[in-house]
Amino acid sequence: MSDSTDGTSMLEKDSQMNISSGHTGKMKRWGLIATGIVGGSLVALYAVATPFVAPALRKVCLPFVPATPAQIENVLKVLHRRTGTLVDIGSGDGRIVIAAAKQGFRAVGFELNPWLVWYSRYKAWREGVNHRTSFYISDLWKVSFSQYSNVVIFGVPQMMAQLEEKLQRDLQSSAKVVACRFPFPTWEPDNTAGEGIDTVWVYDARSFKMQQAGSEHGVTTKN
Repeated sequence: MSDSTDGTSMLEKDSQMNISSGHTGKMKRWGLIATGIVGGSLVALYAVATPFVAPALRKVCLPFVPATPAQIENVLKVLHRRTGTLVDIGSGDGRIVIAAAKQGFRAVGFELNPWLVWYSRYKAWREGVNHRTSFYISDLWKVSFSQYSNVVIFGVPQMMAQLEEKLQRDLQSSAKVVACRFPFPTWEPDNTAGEGIDTVWVYDARSFKMQQAGSEHGVTTKN
């Protein structure tokens, strides 16, 4: 009887050990799976967030703030008699470029954030203007804008002076520049449209080039 009882006890102990080992093994596997999920999520989050955060680490930041319908309307209003090419500097999700393409412009957007560029391309395709639009992942300071006759910029105050100098060098005299949200620091606008945050300032390249030439010669030019 004792031998039988001892044998039963040993079987029960073995069974409990096997169950315990199996439970521990499952816990380890679930732990590895959970670690993998968390690690993968962090990597994905880093991949998505980095393009958005990286521009903010630059000396001059051009953040993505979507244009309002009123801003888009004002931009198109001041350019309604214009033709040719249009470039949006810091094109974000592409709404200005797409709206301009629908008005007949050959429109181009430059944007540092690749996710926004890919979304802009998809949106242009979805709205049927992909044949009239192009979007490039590029730093605006490394691009020449000399080929564009219409320039749109949603800038920030910290960059406007430097951008003013760049456009002064790059643009042809026939070009027109539309600044949204913030005006250029020294150029005199030829026209404005809208009010408040929806205000746009319009600059003819011929005017600011004459203004610059007059300043260099100590002469004040008035439009």
